[in-house]
Amino acid sequence: MNRRLIAASLAAVLALSGCAVLPAAPEALPTDWVPEATVDPDTNTAALSPDGFNAAQRMTVRVRNIECRGVSTGTGFALDAFTLVTNRHVVDHAKNLQVSTHDGRLIDVEAASVTTVADIAIITTAASLGGAFAVRAEEDPVEGDAITVVGYPNGGRLTTTAGVILGPADDPIGGAVGTVLATTAVVEPGSSGSPVLNADGEVVGVVYAKNDADQSFIVPVSTLNSLLAQPSLLVPESTGC
Repeated sequence: MNRRLIAASLAAVLALSGCAVLPAAPEALPTDWVPEATVDPDTNTAALSPDGFNAAQRMTVRVRNIECRGVSTGTGFALDAFTLVTNRHVVDHAKNLQVSTHDGRLIDVEAASVTTVADIAIITTAASLGGAFAVRAEEDPVEGDAITVVGYPNGGRLTTTAGVILGPADDPIGGAVGTVLATTAVVEPGSSGSPVLNADGEVVGVVYAKNDADQSFIVPVSTLNSLLAQPSLLVPESTGC
């Protein structure tokens, strides 16, 4: 929510309470304003494996959805050997889901569950994902925090891009119940479901959308943690045309 919206909400509350004088609304932020990153995310190259991939890259997978309308791709990341996170819209209307790892292994999907409170899906695989698994942060990132996004933009090669958190934002899709966060990290179709990591390599969110200004939007880790703690909020994804 921007400052204008905050000021408008405050004005409505004061008017209802009978106050006659309202404070002046703050000026809008410049449209090209970007907070300064707290650290340089490109310096985080820890946990490199012998093949040159770091832990974040090894836990990130490509998700291929063969659906009634055609084929679409997204990204996901491993929570454990048989469970991964992606977006609800990545698995929508799936007739068949396929997962491929950073080293080219193809893994069958057993089931997918989704939720209506956020653009999140949980996939269960038939074989071990291997590699590395996500470490989830306990707190959401804040404005100015440096982030790294790992994913498969446009269904292509595994890519890492950096950015910073801009702060809370209105959900551009309108499907989230809680807060979403805007970032400067540039993403593309196929990046949906990508893990967003802080400087310590912890997952702080999940990419799910972008706008025309090349801002990306993420489901914060607090929402993901709540969903994983309350499996009743997840239901099997329907299949078929």
